[in-house]
Amino acid sequence: MKNIPIRHIQPAQSEPEFSENFIIQDIEKLLNGNDMIQELHRHDYFFILALEKGSGTHEIDFIPYEIHDNAIFLMRPGQVHQLTLNAGSTGFMLQFNQDFYYPSEKNSGQLLRKASNKNNCQLDNQRIKKLLTILNNIFQEYTEKQEGYYEIIKANLGIFFIELVRHRQNKSAPSKGETLYSQQRMEELLTLIETNLATQKQVSAYASMLNLSTFQLNAITKTTLGKNCSELINDLIILESKRYLLATSNQVNQIAYHLGYEDVSYFIRFFKKHTGLSPEAFRNNFK
Repeated sequence: MKNIPIRHIQPAQSEPEFSENFIIQDIEKLLNGNDMIQELHRHDYFFILALEKGSGTHEIDFIPYEIHDNAIFLMRPGQVHQLTLNAGSTGFMLQFNQDFYYPSEKNSGQLLRKASNKNNCQLDNQRIKKLLTILNNIFQEYTEKQEGYYEIIKANLGIFFIELVRHRQNKSAPSKGETLYSQQRMEELLTLIETNLATQKQVSAYASMLNLSTFQLNAITKTTLGKNCSELINDLIILESKRYLLATSNQVNQIAYHLGYEDVSYFIRFFKKHTGLSPEAFRNNFK
């Protein structure tokens, strides 16, 4: 079973202990007058692309985005993407692993999940300048490495996430009936599904993990996403199937087994029911 190419943070020789957990780069210097073209792959770390000026294309989990000025892209570990970033783009690129900004405090973990629950955010001039100022402070601390810089970077990263969440809350009012509690339980559910998808596909199992009834769990997913939990699980199975079909050369039966399906024909029927195409036809359409 060939896995989707996974990129890891590459430590800098000058600061290996720190840079294996966190890296920030100036995009203009990184591009150095050239386009950046990345083939489909996935990361085992969080990835932020913050652009003051930008052009190109960015496809995340098979959703294409045109890159424009004043844009933020934030990806969670495990998502697949391919990126074409044109020369002349400016801003910052950040990479950090879960251990870096997943401190023991529960609120910090929730903040990161909220900030990363959408992959793309388009901002106005005032907001992007505020966020880029924060990132510039992080970049200076990362470059100068004065005493306490590690903690200052994490603190500024927290401020960045708060500002990003504020922007999203101002742009879209919560759906009717949506509460902070339902948002938090939804975030916990998504983490559980992502971790257990290959071995557990039953709503009742996830309800049990969260100490909820299936009725309560379906009410939460309906309120936050407009679909029941079974539909959410199916959507995530299809998404992971697409990732492996397009990012690897694995046979359909290998992908089916990887996702926990012993009956390959059932997996093929399931995929076709939800996409309108067989797995092979879906793969061929993207060649």
